[in-house]
Amino acid sequence: MPPPKAPYSRPADVPSLAVREDTIEYGFIGTLQSLKYDYRDDIRDRAALEKNFREKFEALNRVRLTDAEFARLLDEIVTPDVFSAAKTLRSINAFARDDGTPLNYTLVNIRDWCKNHFEVIRQLRINTDNSHHRYDVLILINGVPCVQIELKTLGVNPRRAMEQIVEYKHDPGNGYTKTLLLSAPIQI
Repeated sequence: MPPPKAPYSRPADVPSLAVREDTIEYGFIGTLQSLKYDYRDDIRDRAALEKNFREKFEALNRVRLTDAEFARLLDEIVTPDVFSAAKTLRSINAFARDDGTPLNYTLVNIRDWCKNHFEVIRQLRINTDNSHHRYDVLILINGVPCVQIELKTLGVNPRRAMEQIVEYKHDPGNGYTKTLLLSAPIQI
């Protein structure tokens, strides 16, 4: 008589459905760190996001902005129109300083990608008048949020991540139209 067959067991390299979302998040961030992304655990809210963007903007463009100039710059680049945001992200743009002198600036170094500063943040909270959202992972290029990633466990349909992004985007007073999240044209 042949020996009884062993019950099927999941191979060690196949993830379990019970893997928690935060475990996936830490693994993903670890992978990005191995690719030389800087993990910024200090960026958790809008103020920290804007402060980081200002530092990266001033370093990239070799300029110091006044608080009023920075506020006007944000007003100019924050737009709900994803096509306009993508164009601003890729172009050399013009800005009038407080003293009337022009400032030509870029948000991303298109010519020499390795000179850009790549960062990853997690659990960013954006609170507006009408909404309170938490974004799982954002990839920043020179302080600009360029990719939003909503992570889900294997037990959750991937469609739910896309639905969540759409809900965030269409929520009245959402962070997309009022913050630097304008520039997250790629949402995964």
